[in-house]
Amino acid sequence: MKKLISILGSTGSIGSNTFKIIDKKKNNFKIYLLAANKNFNMICNQIKKYNPNIFVINDKKIYKKVHDKFKKKKIKILNNYNLLNLQKISDITISAIPGIAGLEPTILFTKKSRKILIANKESIICGWDLIKKAATKNKTAIIPIDSEHYSILNLLKDHTLDEIKKIYITASGGPFLNIKKKYLKKIKPADALKHPKWKMGKKISIDSSTLMNKILELIEAQKLFNISNKKIDILIHPDSLVHAIIEFQNGLVKFMYHDNSMIIPLANAIFNKNINIDKFYKNKKQNFLDKIVKGLKFRKVKKEIFPLIVLKKKVQEYPSTPIIINAANEILVDHFLNKKLQFLRINKIIMSVLNDRNYKKYAIRKPKNINHIIEIDKWARETAKKYVL
Repeated sequence: MKKLISILGSTGSIGSNTFKIIDKKKNNFKIYLLAANKNFNMICNQIKKYNPNIFVINDKKIYKKVHDKFKKKKIKILNNYNLLNLQKISDITISAIPGIAGLEPTILFTKKSRKILIANKESIICGWDLIKKAATKNKTAIIPIDSEHYSILNLLKDHTLDEIKKIYITASGGPFLNIKKKYLKKIKPADALKHPKWKMGKKISIDSSTLMNKILELIEAQKLFNISNKKIDILIHPDSLVHAIIEFQNGLVKFMYHDNSMIIPLANAIFNKNINIDKFYKNKKQNFLDKIVKGLKFRKVKKEIFPLIVLKKKVQEYPSTPIIINAANEILVDHFLNKKLQFLRINKIIMSVLNDRNYKKYAIRKPKNINHIIEIDKWARETAKKYVL
């Protein structure tokens, strides 16, 4: 029997990689539900090729265009998750809607899936307690598929937290690893989008250039694995081949290595590691032995190039500090991409938000539902906008 698969964020990079995997094993899967925002051409192509039962489209104008185009086809095209009446349980749901927008559908599908493969770090950062509660209640497995967290998950297998001395997640350093500090103030969006190793969306590419992506991943790891701030750190690894390192109390060190392709953790998570990866992905540039012989290089993070590293000391300051950092950053990245903000001001304004006179009032809250999270998120966004002006 084919497994039902749903993809939240079907037009993004994670969605595209999921389709590449499914296309190799068409007899194993049936696309049940897809969700996207506003890429009209990709949405139409996915409907034609994969014939999903349901498609949820966030953008109202695109929803209407798609709905009118396929009104004679047997497919439910919706503009609101609240209208969903899911008759079937998905065997696998890929949660890859970027930003805080991914939280509510992730919680919903945690109730309607046997397994969630989650690539939406903002959902974990802002609403992990809600996701975990729903997953426990519905006996749904949650598997992180960001390369760092998938690596930590596998490295921790058969180990307890007491055995850990230190966990390191790695950062490529992005496009500005070797830049001189004086040139940072001249950086334009086009410069920051040129990631040397990964093909990613605009927002995550900017986060990689500022190192915010690793700050968010560090918060994500703390929540997923219940790791204290003292036991986790960030290392620069320009080759992007080692994704996580765990140093144990007994003197042993383990690391997880794989080529810089999201297909590897994604395919392994979909098939429970029972696969031959060559059927899904082949790197013809260099083999494993060549890379090991060449050597694996690591560096400490330089504060003068990545001033956002100071946020590591703040991320566990109060229960909702991560929500505020994430929300403020989303606004600032958007302003930078639209050429309304200088690159170096991203860091300065985030620190201004964390020093705002109303910061503690919101940061000390422990959200009990999505509305609480949205309220804190809204304050952070509005405050960040205030400092931009």
